[in-house]
Amino acid sequence: MGHSQTNKSESREKILRAAADRFREFGVNGVGLDALMKEAGLTHGGFYRHFSSREELVGEAIEKALQDGSRNVQDTVSRGKELSLEGLIDAYLSKRHRDNLASSCAVTSLSADTIRSNEHGRSAYTRQVKAYLDLLNGLIEKKEGSEEKVVLALSTLVGALSISRAVNDTKLSREILKTAAKELKSYLKS
Repeated sequence: MGHSQTNKSESREKILRAAADRFREFGVNGVGLDALMKEAGLTHGGFYRHFSSREELVGEAIEKALQDGSRNVQDTVSRGKELSLEGLIDAYLSKRHRDNLASSCAVTSLSADTIRSNEHGRSAYTRQVKAYLDLLNGLIEKKEGSEEKVVLALSTLVGALSISRAVNDTKLSREILKTAAKELKSYLKS
């Protein structure tokens, strides 16, 4: 790859990284191209050398944000840390995860935006949901009804985190996380 192609590839990656982080933090419509390009260290005019449209960027940035989540889980496992169901629930429904939007789970932070996304973004979202269902399936004891428990677990994790972020009452937000974690663990043991 020539020098200019390498630079173009690196610039495209910088734009995608900025978009993935800011979209998780502010939503797809909460940040403009000027801000994304500035964060990537590029000018607004250069955007169309990398993407044919904002919609193309949105689809690819959603996919990148979702891949980041998968990579975080894979990194945990590859570092030799045992990924337990209780540990995953506690980490996912933690104050730290709730408050750190820029690096949080894109399944939660981008769900509303993905509904209105293009097919590329929705397909990436669907693949990630299926990957998380597979991950949970590997952590939940196999017995009658375990497939339904996997779907319920993911729905509870994503829903509780979303609601805890949306309310403006700190005490209620903490209670949502605490109660969802406690009840989900109890349910999954039954």
